[in-house]
Amino acid sequence: MRKVVFGFFGTQLDAATRANRWERWRPTVSLFQQPDLPIDRLDLVVPDAARAATLVADVRLLSPETEVVLHVLPLQNPWDFEEVYAALHDLVRGRRFEEDEELLVHITTGTHVAQICLFLLTEARFLPGKLLQTGPPRGERRVGTIDVIDLHLARYDRIAQRFDRDQRAGTSFLKAGIDTRDPGYNALIDRIERVAVASSAPILLTGPTGAGKSRLARRIYELKRTRRQISGPLCEVNCATLRGDQVSSALFGHRRGSFTGATSDRPGLLMAANGGMLFLDEIGELGLDEQAMLLRAIEEGRFLPVGADREVESRFQ
Repeated sequence: MRKVVFGFFGTQLDAATRANRWERWRPTVSLFQQPDLPIDRLDLVVPDAARAATLVADVRLLSPETEVVLHVLPLQNPWDFEEVYAALHDLVRGRRFEEDEELLVHITTGTHVAQICLFLLTEARFLPGKLLQTGPPRGERRVGTIDVIDLHLARYDRIAQRFDRDQRAGTSFLKAGIDTRDPGYNALIDRIERVAVASSAPILLTGPTGAGKSRLARRIYELKRTRRQISGPLCEVNCATLRGDQVSSALFGHRRGSFTGATSDRPGLLMAANGGMLFLDEIGELGLDEQAMLLRAIEEGRFLPVGADREVESRFQ
């Protein structure tokens, strides 16, 4: 089976060009100094071909039979996760990896962001292979070390079991430690736990009055706080109790003198929830205008208090 290595050109560790470069450990070059790792093709992601010319020449000197394929990826900011992931995703999605090829994804070179992206693409099987990690020489070993990591081997089941235990602890917390046998309810709590822990997106809890939405919202808040996803307070309001001009003032706050009776500034619930969580019970009771203003505040984290001429910012979940 043909061995194919996919990785980044290390702009620091791989970039040596002087005569003494052979005295330095270069991660990509060290792959071809391994006596038991024949490589048929090297797919190398480079910022531009010229910078990798010396490394390519050295690889061909060490392993003349290896095919070297350069993928020029001129990133604006190699530390920007969105840019790096999108560029790599587009690159590998257009690549065809044959069934008779064993793909090794080299994760030692590139920025930490690039290494994370390579891991995610390998885990998602866009790069259908194993991870390859290299290290500098240790002791009498002059060519450096290599480790092959197969994300799909059973040897990592203990890690998966740990995640499973953590998830079960989260679902048990949401259920207040009560062991239920209702499969529908258990499935619902499992989904809420996954969303609450993995995302800061808004959560819509539906159900009739008295179903326990408020209590569940408080448990979600406590779970997020114990996982250090939020540090601010939980602010609750029953929207059905808000009437008329009171709605905008209670939610968005107001400035002194903005209306009759406004004798001082009021921050409002959205500002009070900054860094924490806002629970709006019976949100359907709000008018369409207030719902639209809320939607913008949730999406952008900015809103305009009543009587203010400048927007304020509050980051809440």
